[in-house]
Amino acid sequence: MKIAISGATGFVGSRLVKRLQTEGNRILVLTRNTNFAQKVFPSSTFPNVEIISYTPRVSGAWQDAIAGCDGVVNLAGEPIAEERWTPERKQELLNSRKLGTQKIVEAIAQVNPRPTVLVNASAIGYYGTSETATFDENSPAGQDFLSQICQEWEREARKVKDAGVRLVILRFGIVLGHGGALGKMITPFKLFAGGPIGSGQQWFSWIHLDDIVSLIIQALTQSTMDGVYNATAPHPVRMNELSTTMGEVMNRPSWLPVPGFALEAMLGDGAKVVLEGQQVLPQRTVDSGFQYEYPNLQSALTQILK
Repeated sequence: MKIAISGATGFVGSRLVKRLQTEGNRILVLTRNTNFAQKVFPSSTFPNVEIISYTPRVSGAWQDAIAGCDGVVNLAGEPIAEERWTPERKQELLNSRKLGTQKIVEAIAQVNPRPTVLVNASAIGYYGTSETATFDENSPAGQDFLSQICQEWEREARKVKDAGVRLVILRFGIVLGHGGALGKMITPFKLFAGGPIGSGQQWFSWIHLDDIVSLIIQALTQSTMDGVYNATAPHPVRMNELSTTMGEVMNRPSWLPVPGFALEAMLGDGAKVVLEGQQVLPQRTVDSGFQYEYPNLQSALTQILK
């Protein structure tokens, strides 16, 4: 296959490129920073990778490069929980997803030959938060800011269907691997100061990095996949269980809680990503025949942390 990927130098994207390269595919890396991308994917190690300079929200020559690709994977978007949600930051979080997807869809529609599939990222923030409800792919959208972002993001992606292109939307849970959200949680445990964040009762819907990469590849190659799929493991846990399991795997105590107000002081509304959660089940993903390598938290954390 020949696959174009935006957000390719990120946590999920870089692992996806490596996997596709290993399996003999050709990859177009669409990136704002070609120098950085060349360091991440040196030609000596990644001979099948072509690096294309693009500006996500602006039409340009980069769009023509998509012609002849079998599929496109759109992972681009500003990090949600790394800065305070000022009005300006909120607008940037929305625009980086909505406008970037708009230009990707525009490119797919105008090139010839046209890619046959777009795999577009979204997030389980689509459903809003709850300590009691259970959500699957048929659940309605929430009402908060993160849900609004996801709804706008997905609305732009759906326009690709007007061009006769198959669309798979993957609503990402918290991706666990070396780095990412887990990387930020490991340090306190190493210092014997680990514990649950906030109340500990909030749900934590997660997926191992290797599984989400496998799911993206299945979405590219399995023509029967169409529509929305939750990119989460089948066994979500509460934050208390996550903390306890991390302590067991790392042989560290897990009793020292991180108070919610400490995160709120740093991130403001952005702390909601960690302090509030949702129990999300991947019903359509399981029904598609996807086989999880790490369906349980214990096996996932053991592989990552040992």
